[in-house]
Amino acid sequence: MAKKIVFMGTPMFAVPILKSLYQNGYPISDVYTQPPQKSQRGQKINKSPIQGISETLNLEFRTPKYLKDNNEEYEYFRSINADLVIVVAYGQIIPREFLKLTKKGFINIHASLLPKWRGAAPIQRSIMNLDRETGISIMKIAEQLDTGPVCNTYKIDLDNNLNSSDVADKLSLIAAEKILDNIDNILEDKAKFIEQDHSKATYASKIKKAEGEINWNDSAQKIIGKINGLYPVPGTFFIHKGERYKILKGEIGNGIGNPGEIVSDYLEVACGNNQSIKIKEIQRQGKKPQNIGEFKLGSQIKKGAVI
Repeated sequence: MAKKIVFMGTPMFAVPILKSLYQNGYPISDVYTQPPQKSQRGQKINKSPIQGISETLNLEFRTPKYLKDNNEEYEYFRSINADLVIVVAYGQIIPREFLKLTKKGFINIHASLLPKWRGAAPIQRSIMNLDRETGISIMKIAEQLDTGPVCNTYKIDLDNNLNSSDVADKLSLIAAEKILDNIDNILEDKAKFIEQDHSKATYASKIKKAEGEINWNDSAQKIIGKINGLYPVPGTFFIHKGERYKILKGEIGNGIGNPGEIVSDYLEVACGNNQSIKIKEIQRQGKKPQNIGEFKLGSQIKKGAVI
C-alpha cells in the first residue's frame, strides 16, 4: 500500500525539496502552505512559492490562515490518515493535536546545525554571528520549537562572500538531495534519532527591520556579517541627511578614519577597530540598486563626509 506523505512549506527555500520528493515518486497526498498575501499597495495577491509549484505539479494544496483551534482543518487533516509529514519553513507552529495524527510523525528540515540557532531566522543569525559553518538538520518535531531529536545534519562552510540568499540556495539544494537519503529509513523505522544537547541551544529570533541600521563603531567583520546576513530583506542601511540608503554588498577595506567618515572617493567608510568598509552596491530610498560607479556619478556623499 502506498504511503501518504503530507508536505508543509511556504518560501522558495522549500520548493526544491517538494520537487525532489515529487520527481522521485514519493506520493504527496496534500500540501499545506501559507495563504496568499496582498502586496504592500494591495493591488496584487501574491501566492507563496509552494502554492505556485503545487499548482504546476497538480498537487492538492491547502492554505489555512492558522491551524491552532481550527476544528475544520483538524478534521480534514485527520481524514488524510497520513503516514508522514515533512515540514520545511511552513511559517506556523504545528499544534499538539496535529502531531498525534500521523503514523511516523512530523519531520522538519531546519536550516541550522541544531541545537544551534533554533527559531525563525537561523540562516541570517549564523551569518550575522560570523559563524564558520552552518547546515541543515533533519529532525522530528516536538511540542517545543526545534527541540526534537535529530536524525542527520549536513554542513557547509561560510565566508564573507556568502549572503543569506546564497546560503539559503545552497542549503535548499542539499536538503532536496539529502531528504531522499533519509525518508525511506524514516518510513521503515530504521532512522536513528538522537536527542539534542539542550544546554547548547541558541535561538535565532525573528529579524526586525530596525536591526538593519549600521553602527559604524562596529568592526568591519561585524558590519559585513550584517550586510550579508540581512540581504536581500530587510537589508542593512544608514541614514544621511534624512534619506535612507540600503547597502546591498560590501567588502572589508583598509582605509582609516573616524567611524562613519567617508575616506575615499568610492564610498569607503571608516568603522571601528581602525578598519573600513568598501560599499560595492547601494540603493537610495525609492530608487533602483546601483553599483558604486553609477551611484558616484550623482551622489552628494563625498570624501570627508560623515554618515
